[in-house]
Amino acid sequence: MIETLIYVAVAMIAVGIPVVYIWSEHRKSAHATRVLQKSVERGMDEPVSLHPVIDPNICIGSGACVNACPEKDVLGLIGNRSRLINPTHCVGHGMCQAACPVNAITLVFGTENRGVDIPFLKGNFETNVPGIFIAGELGGMGFIRNAVAQGRQAVENIARSIEKRKIEGVADLAIVGAGPAGISGSLQALQEGLVCITLDQEDLGGTVLTYPRRKLVMTHPVVLPIYGEIKSRDILKEQLLKIFQDVFSQTGLTIQSGVKVEEIVREDGQFKLTTNRGEYRAQRVLLAIGRRGSPRKLGVPGEKSGKVSYRLLDPERFQNMRILVVGGGDSAVEAALALAEQPGNTVHLSYRNPSLYRIKEGNLLRFEQAASQGSVTPFFNSSVVEILPDKVLMLLDGKEHALANDYVFVFIGGELPSQFLQKVGIEVDRKFGQK
Repeated sequence: MIETLIYVAVAMIAVGIPVVYIWSEHRKSAHATRVLQKSVERGMDEPVSLHPVIDPNICIGSGACVNACPEKDVLGLIGNRSRLINPTHCVGHGMCQAACPVNAITLVFGTENRGVDIPFLKGNFETNVPGIFIAGELGGMGFIRNAVAQGRQAVENIARSIEKRKIEGVADLAIVGAGPAGISGSLQALQEGLVCITLDQEDLGGTVLTYPRRKLVMTHPVVLPIYGEIKSRDILKEQLLKIFQDVFSQTGLTIQSGVKVEEIVREDGQFKLTTNRGEYRAQRVLLAIGRRGSPRKLGVPGEKSGKVSYRLLDPERFQNMRILVVGGGDSAVEAALALAEQPGNTVHLSYRNPSLYRIKEGNLLRFEQAASQGSVTPFFNSSVVEILPDKVLMLLDGKEHALANDYVFVFIGGELPSQFLQKVGIEVDRKFGQK
């Protein structure tokens, strides 16, 4: 009798374990399918940065890449094959590729449908112009922690390549840009013992300065050379800028703000940087200037008036106004929501498409709530025709519409600083799902 019970128990275990496993895998596959379908429905199936392409003929469905990815619901298993299920949330750190046991993953820029302009870079972050390097967003790597990592890695490579000799009036390295990549690179240069100058056309923080107040800019810890780990999660813009200030005060680093680099040429084996505040010379140059060289314009009459702006730094300055925000991305939505919170404002948002679909889920939920409450009024399928002193002329569902208006904010993306890069001699490729 006891032996029979043992046999029955063993049999139940032998059958039960596979059943539980299959059920668990089915649940995971169903969840991944729902996430992917939702991404497609919202138009968020086109990655915006470096991302993995998984060969289904090689993938063995081990799930190693899914487990290695620190982002939630970016990769998932569907039909026992790994898939990129939430493409716009991929940050391109490449941990999935490193974890794949059968080399089924390739990291690429762009897709077949959406090309991305990327400067030519070698594995050490050097461009086709010997001695000029690129790190961070300009090279296609968005997100702050990626920029921090690249700034450090680029300067490590520069330090190995540079001839460490003191030349009067010539720095070892000139870093253009004081955002996350530039700060990280500057700290690494200090650690390497390099004579480094850091220039920025604005101030400490670089592109981060252009973000709206209280924008969430970091959700994961990062490590800065010399300074150490920034352990906090969910860091807002103001908090990050304060950390950067603490970094500079503790390490003694300085930046030269308000310096716009207009030209870089090689001269006598060095680089001469011509700026609005004179000339600088350096043996190596690291460009950490971001991708948004200049904001994209509407190209309509009246756009050059003083009532049009392409960024929002301080929403509290705008009160009791009739405001139009143009754009359908996260920046536009965040600006509209921030302006709607100010006393007396009437806020409209104009977007050329029939709905918002390429924004973060949290922003979408907040916007839908604001629209339902009437604090923001969306104009979908609309476009601006002309901007006048007291109104904006629009096409709304193909019909002309006049909107009373005091101020217009335009958030329709930025343009790669192509002319500057071309002038420097840096080659730019348009990637369609390529390395």
